[in-house]
Amino acid sequence: MGRVFVAGSINMDVVATADRHPKVGETVAGRQVLYFPGGKGANQAVAASRLGAGTTLIGRLGKDSFGAELRTFLGDQGIDLGYVVETAEAHTGTAIITVAEADNTIVVIPGANGLVGADDVEVVPLLAGDVAVSQFEIPLPSIAAFFQRARAAGAVTVLNPAPAQKMSGELLALVDILVLNETELGFLAGVDLSDSDEAARIIGAARQLQVREDQTICVTLGKRGVLALAGREEITVPGRAVKAIDTTGAGDCFVGALAAQIADDAPLRTALAFANAAASISVQRMGAGPSMPTAAEVKAVLGAS
Repeated sequence: MGRVFVAGSINMDVVATADRHPKVGETVAGRQVLYFPGGKGANQAVAASRLGAGTTLIGRLGKDSFGAELRTFLGDQGIDLGYVVETAEAHTGTAIITVAEADNTIVVIPGANGLVGADDVEVVPLLAGDVAVSQFEIPLPSIAAFFQRARAAGAVTVLNPAPAQKMSGELLALVDILVLNETELGFLAGVDLSDSDEAARIIGAARQLQVREDQTICVTLGKRGVLALAGREEITVPGRAVKAIDTTGAGDCFVGALAAQIADDAPLRTALAFANAAASISVQRMGAGPSMPTAAEVKAVLGAS
């Protein structure tokens, strides 16, 4: 079994819950404020580790109380933190999240995450069979350096281009598996997509992003499931009906679970179904990092379906 290496953000999520989201310029009464370990990189690493993959996280923390709490939490998840650097130059990354009606709005302040550089990722001991994962909460040149290192080693590269921003064709060409939702797909493909679009339209937009014949574009659709374009093969994974409490981190759970399955050499269709089930569990819990399920929990859900 290969290892999962995640180069990405590490944040403290400050979560306010309310009955509804405020309109612009409006103040609403909240119910409670909660603090959860988060950041897309950390979330994905927690998901992979809890699902049984040997997992290494590469990133940066500030030398502050949030950084100390996050290091303790991540270490307790069995994640290798040997490539997580503490820096006095910036505070630990922070996300301000409002959760209402099971949906969320998020403002991310990168802090130390913005200092993750090529030097941080080029020394990672990647091997053939490993999986290299990243997302757009660290600088894009650092992601490119990480993926160049991974491809030279024969590792599989997985990119979650979120929060969405334009990327170069050179970076996209380094990606083996691109995982994104329909909003991010529409942004990158220059197509207006909605949650009511048919599968053919979504697959058509995904096909516009493919820059290699062997590249997989995986589109997560929440309760509608997953669509994937694997080379020329189209794969559909049906959604799972659950009562969502907090969708924060659901996409990260999917990415981490998918990486763990790929590292375990699972077939893509099997890996996608497993990741979809894992994400459906995570939305039934509050918080991002702490909501990630174990392999036993996912297998129980899949066995019951």
